[in-house]
Amino acid sequence: MSQKQWIAGINAVSASIEHDAANVREVLIEAGAKNPRLTEIETAARRADIDVRRVASQALEGVVGNLRHQGVVARYAAAKTWSENELEGLIEAADGRALVLILDGVQDPHNLGACLRSAAAAGATAVIIPKDKAVQVNATVRKTSAGAADSVPVIPVTNLARALRDLQKLGVWIYGLAGEAETSLYALDLRGNVALALGGEADGLRRLTRETCDQLVKIPMPGGDAATGVESLNVSVAAGVTLFEAVRQRG
Repeated sequence: MSQKQWIAGINAVSASIEHDAANVREVLIEAGAKNPRLTEIETAARRADIDVRRVASQALEGVVGNLRHQGVVARYAAAKTWSENELEGLIEAADGRALVLILDGVQDPHNLGACLRSAAAAGATAVIIPKDKAVQVNATVRKTSAGAADSVPVIPVTNLARALRDLQKLGVWIYGLAGEAETSLYALDLRGNVALALGGEADGLRRLTRETCDQLVKIPMPGGDAATGVESLNVSVAAGVTLFEAVRQRG
């Protein structure tokens, strides 16, 4: 991404300064704010030679709109953009323990941000998203991810099915989550090179993605059925469950 954007919120701005200060162009902090974390952000920004300005709250609202800013925003030139060509190097560097999250058509930026936060916390190797018909990493995603959007490689791909086949050639076993699957997530061995594929909010995994996965599995839901009205988990919750089952198995 070459365009500049505004990011908002204490965690998002703090993480950007920590992980990618070269791309933070300016930090605006609410004048008169007493939160000590804002002082920490100001100190860190000045140490990194980033311009800092104290401005009225209305000025912050003017640049980020309805996004909750918590007294700080930053003008950002975006973190490193990962390309499909770098995926092989990331898998090889994982030394047989790659953990990849694949999100097939997530539309809600809050869901994507939450998925990235879980992926970063789980130490995921990469997150793969389609370039089309899916939300991309934007200011809302960055804020929701609490900085994780800058610490886990997010790789937008032109053709998701082709990217999955490339993963398979690299020795990555791909499990797709589907409610109708027979095999339980908890019956799997997730200790090697593994990719976990989750679908979008409305339709789940697309047909071609399903067909490309090595196996479809489900998260057991003893209380989930049409009668209770709970037939599936939110994609961000499902991502957390699956990622941390892999973490549990890996010790």
